[in-house]
Amino acid sequence: MKITQLLTEETIILDLQAGSKQDVLTELIGKLDKAGKLKDKKAFTRDILAREEQSTTGIGDGIAIPHAKSTAVKAPAIAFGRSLTGLDYESLDGQPAHLFFMIAASEGANNDHLEALSRLATFLMDANFRQKILEATSIDEVLRAVTDKETEVDGPEEDLGAQQTHDAVKSSKKILAVTACPTGIAHTYMAAEKLKERAKELGISLKVETNGSSGVKNRLTDADIAEADAIIVAADTKVEMSRFNGKPVIQVKVGKAIYETDNLLNRAITNDAPIYQHDSSKEETTGKESSNGFYKHLMNGVSNMLPFVVGGGILIAISFFWGINSGNPDSPEYNAFAAMLGTIGGAKAFFLMVPVLAGFIASSIADRPGFAPGMIGGLIAITVTGVEGASGGSGFLGGIIAGFLAGYVTLFVKKMFSKLPEALEGLKPVLFFPLFSIAITGIIMMLVNPQLTKVYTGISSFLEGLGGTNAVLVGLILGGMMAIDMGGPINKAAYTFGIAMLDAENFTYIATVMAAGMVPPLGLALATTLFKNRFTKSEREAGKTAYVLGACFITEGVIPFAAADPARVIPSAVTGAALAGGLVMLFDIGLRAPHGGVFVMGLVDGGIAKVMLYALAIIAGSIVTAVMAGLLKKKIIE
Repeated sequence: MKITQLLTEETIILDLQAGSKQDVLTELIGKLDKAGKLKDKKAFTRDILAREEQSTTGIGDGIAIPHAKSTAVKAPAIAFGRSLTGLDYESLDGQPAHLFFMIAASEGANNDHLEALSRLATFLMDANFRQKILEATSIDEVLRAVTDKETEVDGPEEDLGAQQTHDAVKSSKKILAVTACPTGIAHTYMAAEKLKERAKELGISLKVETNGSSGVKNRLTDADIAEADAIIVAADTKVEMSRFNGKPVIQVKVGKAIYETDNLLNRAITNDAPIYQHDSSKEETTGKESSNGFYKHLMNGVSNMLPFVVGGGILIAISFFWGINSGNPDSPEYNAFAAMLGTIGGAKAFFLMVPVLAGFIASSIADRPGFAPGMIGGLIAITVTGVEGASGGSGFLGGIIAGFLAGYVTLFVKKMFSKLPEALEGLKPVLFFPLFSIAITGIIMMLVNPQLTKVYTGISSFLEGLGGTNAVLVGLILGGMMAIDMGGPINKAAYTFGIAMLDAENFTYIATVMAAGMVPPLGLALATTLFKNRFTKSEREAGKTAYVLGACFITEGVIPFAAADPARVIPSAVTGAALAGGLVMLFDIGLRAPHGGVFVMGLVDGGIAKVMLYALAIIAGSIVTAVMAGLLKKKIIE
């Protein structure tokens, strides 16, 4: 099927009136609806917006390809709109978009339709083709440019891809690639085309498999995989990974294949790729760089524990508005409502914090059978063991150990019963797994928990005893950790440490990491206000959002700035965050709420004076970050 059978005079707008991304989508959807291509305009709009929420379809080079496969589409079609002045579409390269191709694929679209839609995506990688579309003075010229391009290619996309692969200049390395995006219409084929184009220019032997809506094209054979020196998997959705077991594999998001093409190919030919080890008990994983298993399991526990920590911590902090002893029936400060909040937050939510942590660590390791032994192990960890000075067992430390212990014990138990007759298969998850894994985990934890409690109590006592310069130094380190990778493993490690000290009733550390975590986005937002000529228009717009994200203690708000200029932004963010962390420790500020940013600052221990000092620490760190970033960054000539 020809592209011009989908892109017609009735679906082309040569001069868009839109002034924003939302306006573009509305105008193109309206054009499709007017042309009779949609059954339900509102439903298609919802599907288009849902796709945009996954990742921007502004792919750069002045192009945007909003697309959706939807039951609201009556007949597959392409709507084209052009803005000669360009507008901000949140494109991957941060530049204005001029050409907008909206792809509407029906749920039951046949392969011919999908092939045509996919081929358009590859055509747009050709700069000369884009220029012809930009310079067209009429709708006929646009359609003629598409027709000429199809004639030039002279064959369907998959044949072109295979020909390019066979004709590629041979090198000493043989590289394979797989591309896939959630809808399998645009990014899949654009990534493939960019990889093939650059590989040919660099003289690299490359074969690309595309996992699109019309199925797998140019499939990698067993022989291809056996001979490959490295494999690039650029995907935002699942692909078949088991076939790559034991091979060097680079796993990234599909967008990186479009905008970090050279880096990926260089990594492949220089053997900078980890060996992929397939685990058949886990779901296929794609679109991510390989990560440390310990960190993955720990973060699974921490992320599932956070609602208990945040909700419980804030409820406890609110209860203290009626007095520090408002939950004690024997105190004159007693308030029944405050006592209720304290009970819900402390005796219930906080009580479950460590067992939930352990349970989800174990389930990350051993899947569902690991959850029960993990919970039991975590519960034993917080049980008072008779150790002098211990009020909550081995706490957070014991919970982490219990989680990993339960996970690997469960794996052992599963392996131990793997040879049972098939007739007993149904008894494994309901009898054998829970019975033996809970028993083994429980016995070990009962034996080691007294010693773990001594260690945990010793660490807590040591940290509580820090004062003066030592405490400030810890604050500086924790503050820097919160900013260095902006929501990554180091940031999460510092935050997890702050939560652990909550369990030990030391509230200074969580106050430190929260203040430090707020500084990077607030500092860069302030920099976009004070040093406008150091930032692009899109960055200045992102700065407005960063104010809100920083105020809410969402450190990830600084990522757009760091990604664009890491050498200048990251040192600025780390310096300001470290200063804020050090000042909080110096002022000895405690905070019982583990999240919430400015919305929980009123819960700082010590009254209004401490609240003001806490705000001062955050403001000082933000100013330092803003000034450093403003001075280090170069002027932008728009």
